[in-house]
Amino acid sequence: MKNAIFYLGLALLCTHELDAMPNHEWRVLPLLRLLEDSVGQFVFVIAHVPLFAIIIGLVASLNMRRRRNSRTVVSAFLVAHTLLHWLFSDHPHYHFDSMLSSVLIVGAGLCGAVFLVLEWAGEDSNSV
Repeated sequence: MKNAIFYLGLALLCTHELDAMPNHEWRVLPLLRLLEDSVGQFVFVIAHVPLFAIIIGLVASLNMRRRRNSRTVVSAFLVAHTLLHWLFSDHPHYHFDSMLSSVLIVGAGLCGAVFLVLEWAGEDSNSV
């Protein structure tokens, strides 16, 4: 169950990044918002390619310790990411107001929190 929750959280995050495009998330991010809009969008999209490649590689690593640690870090990020969205929600360029956006963002954070609780509770998982 713990792995299913982790993968659901990761899927919600990836889907949120699709939702980030029409919501112009780069306009909210501290460094990217300083760039011309088309450049900020380009950097935002391109930066996700190596970012997701690294994340997928780490959370699927054959090294069990690396895999476990990576899933813990990603799950903690899912929680922090939700809090960051809450903190930025008053920003004038923040447009994640739809139910879909909320479900993706909060759902990922909840999955991260549940995974961390199960991890700290010592739930063992035999499957990848």
